Amino acid sequence: MARLSPYFAYKRDPAGGEYLEVYLRGNPLLRMAATNKGTAFTQRERLELGLEGMLPPSVCSLEQQVARLYRGYCRQSDDIAKYQYLRAMQERSEVRFYAMLQQHLEEMMPIVYTPTVGKAVQQYSDLYQAPRGITVSSQNIERIDQILDDYPLCNVRMIVATDSSAILGIGDQGHGGLAICIGKLALYTAGAGVSPFHTMPVNFDVGTDRKELLEDPDYLGVHEPRLKGDDYFGLLDRFVAAVKRRWPKTIIQWEDFAKDVAFKVLERYRGRIASFNDDIQGTGAVTLAGLIAACRTKGESLADQRIVVVGAGAGGVGVAKAIQDGLVYEGLSREQARRQMFVLDAAGLVVEGVSAQGYQLAVSQFVATYADWSLQGEIPSLLEVVEQARPTILLGLTGVAGLFKEPLVRRMAANTDRPIIFPLSNPTANSEAIPQDLIAWSDGRAIVATGSPFADVEYLGQRYPVGQGNNAFVFPGIGFAAVVGRCRCISDAMIIESAFALAAYTERHYASRGLIFPPINDLREVSVSVAARVLAVALQDGSADRPDLVDLDPAGLAEYVRSRMWDPVYLPYVLGEGAR
Repeated sequence: MARLSPYFAYKRDPAGGEYLEVYLRGNPLLRMAATNKGTAFTQRERLELGLEGMLPPSVCSLEQQVARLYRGYCRQSDDIAKYQYLRAMQERSEVRFYAMLQQHLEEMMPIVYTPTVGKAVQQYSDLYQAPRGITVSSQNIERIDQILDDYPLCNVRMIVATDSSAILGIGDQGHGGLAICIGKLALYTAGAGVSPFHTMPVNFDVGTDRKELLEDPDYLGVHEPRLKGDDYFGLLDRFVAAVKRRWPKTIIQWEDFAKDVAFKVLERYRGRIASFNDDIQGTGAVTLAGLIAACRTKGESLADQRIVVVGAGAGGVGVAKAIQDGLVYEGLSREQARRQMFVLDAAGLVVEGVSAQGYQLAVSQFVATYADWSLQGEIPSLLEVVEQARPTILLGLTGVAGLFKEPLVRRMAANTDRPIIFPLSNPTANSEAIPQDLIAWSDGRAIVATGSPFADVEYLGQRYPVGQGNNAFVFPGIGFAAVVGRCRCISDAMIIESAFALAAYTERHYASRGLIFPPINDLREVSVSVAARVLAVALQDGSADRPDLVDLDPAGLAEYVRSRMWDPVYLPYVLGEGAR
C-alpha cells in the first residue's frame, strides 16, 4: 500500500489492478480535489461512498467531463479569466484538471505558466480563492515541523519554493510568488508525470520591499520589509532541516530568487538536500540546448562561435556558465571558453578585476581581450562589443523590452551569415526584441528563439519558425530523474546532460524542419528523453541511490522512466476501514 494522504491510499488488488482506498465518505469526497470524480462516480461508488442523491443521475466519462470543461474554458473572456478557470478546476479535481491540461498543453501552457502567470502573481491578493501549498514566514517558522506534519500529503517528493524576490521580469512580488510555484508544479505533472500527490508549492514570505504592497490593506502577505542576512538564512536553514526530517527523499527546486541571494541559496543547500535552481541551471541548460541545435542547423559547432550574453543576473550568469561548460565539452580550454564569451550588465562588459562581482567571476572577461579596442569609456558597451568582438550569437536576459534595436541587430547580421539571436526575457512584454523585427532587420537570416511564446514569422513569402526556449523542456525531466533516482544531490553533470539530451531530441525529430526547440506538445516525450539521460549520469556519478537500475541500457532507462509517470485517470474507489 502507498499511503498518499491521511484520506486516501493507492493500492493494487490480487490481479494487479489499481484502485484508491478512501477513508472519507459523502460530501468530503466531493470537496477534496484529490478524490473528487464528480459525475464520473459510478453507481456502485455512489452507494458505497455515501454519495447517493448528491450528484446528477447520469454517470459521465472523464473524456465527457473534459470536453464540457474545455467548452467552458473557451468561453472565458481573457487570459486572466482562463487562468482563474483552470485554477478553480485544479481545486475541484486534480485528475480532471491534468487530463484537460495534457490534452491542450500547447494552448494552455501560456496560461498556467509564462506569460499569464506573471499577471496572476501581480494580482495574487485580488485573485485569491483557495489555499494550496504552504507559506513559511517569520511568523510561523518556529512551528515548521508541525506545519509539515499537518500537510495533507504523506510523501512529498518534489517542492518548488520561492522567496518571490525576482519573479520572471517583474521583480519583488511578495506573497504573490506562490502562484509561480503552483504553475511550475503543474508542468512537472503535465510535462513529466510527477504525481501531484507527491508535490508541494512553498512560498517564503520574508516580507517585501515593494511600497505599493506594504501600503495595500488588501495585500495578503506579511506587511514588513524583506528579511536579510542571518535572519533570512536562519529561516531557510530551519525549513530545509524540517523538510529533511519529514521527507528525506524530497527534491527542492529553488525558483525566482534575486541575484544577490540565488547563488548563495543554491550553494548553501545543494549539499544538504537534493536541489537545483531553475533560473540559473534550467535556463542555462535549455539555452545551451538551443544553441547546439542552432549551430547544427548552420553546419557549425558551438566551439566556432563568439557569444554575447546581455544580462548578468542569476539567469544570465547561469546561461553563461552552461555555455562555458558546453564549450569545454566541445574541446576548448576553460580560458579560451571565457575569451569567446562576453557577458554584459547595465554598465557594460563584466570584466575580471574591474566590474565583476563574485558570482560573475567565472564568466567574466579578461582586460587583455579588449586591450586594443577603441572605446568611449573604461569598459566596452554592448554596441562596442558587437562591433569589435564580432560575435555570432546574441542572447538577452535583461528584462528590458526592446533592448535589441535595429542598428545592433544589423551589426550582428554583418558579423555572420546566420546570426543566432535569442531574446529570452519573460514575460512577453519584457522581451528584448520581437521575432518579426529580428527577421526583418537581418534580411531573413537570423535564427531566433524567445523565452515566451511568439508566433512564427512570415517574411517576404517565407515562413520562419520561432523556437521557444522554455525551461519546461528541461526542469521537469531533471526533477523527475532525481525523484525516481532517489538522488542525494543534483550534480552539474546532470544539468549539462539535460541540455545535450534536449538538443539530441530536437535534432532527431525536427532537424529537417529547421526547428531548434521541439513543439510544446512533445513535452512528455522530451521529458522521457531528458529524464532517462539525466538518470544515467546520476547513476554513473553516484548522485542516484538506485543500484537496481545500474545495469539498464538507455532504452531500459527510458522505459523505466515512462513506466513511473503518473497519468490523469480515474481509479476505482473502495471504502477503507475506519472511514468517516
